[in-house]
Amino acid sequence: MAGSGTKGLAPTRRAALTLIGAGALAMSRIASARAATDDNEVLTEAKVLRDPDTPVAGNPNGNVTIVEWSDYNCPYCRKLEPELRQVVQDDGKVRLVMKDWPILGPVSVTAARTALAAKFQDKYHQAHDALMGVSSRLTEPRINELLAAAGVDMDRLKRDLAGHGSDIDALLKRNNEQAEAFGFSGTPSFIVGKYRVPGVLSMTEFEQVIADARKAKMN
Repeated sequence: MAGSGTKGLAPTRRAALTLIGAGALAMSRIASARAATDDNEVLTEAKVLRDPDTPVAGNPNGNVTIVEWSDYNCPYCRKLEPELRQVVQDDGKVRLVMKDWPILGPVSVTAARTALAAKFQDKYHQAHDALMGVSSRLTEPRINELLAAAGVDMDRLKRDLAGHGSDIDALLKRNNEQAEAFGFSGTPSFIVGKYRVPGVLSMTEFEQVIADARKAKMN
């Protein structure tokens, strides 16, 4: 794994505004990140933006894609979650790709694996929201309690973890390799359109970088 999600505190909002204000000069394009990795296949557009195993929210046909790498035990991810979802909902034309990146220990891995297993009963988003909606650090019993309360069939979940465990682990490995290749040091981290955004943004800042990404797409 890439290391602790708290390795280097998430950028302050003032620092994030500097990144946005500097535009393309401050935020690396996907092509630039691809050139920095030894394996050019890790950061292909298809694998980063269109991995069929990765859950997607927002508008599946949106004209801007946000890719988020997050950890269920990350307090920054939890704080940001409702604001990001509001931005996506208000915009209406954003496709949100949700990459589980469990870097805060074994319980984070368990949380990510169980949420992804819930996808096989079409309950990933319910599991994700339940795990992100708590304020305390997760434990394995608490994960099971939250998912059951969210309507996840726990017997089915156990079967899917057993039957699809290798596929889930392969997806988490891809997510990790991509995050490392982009040079992310913690969660949450984002790609917005063609821009790399390593840290927490406010709603206003997200709106601005989405607008910048649309402009870049037209050029």
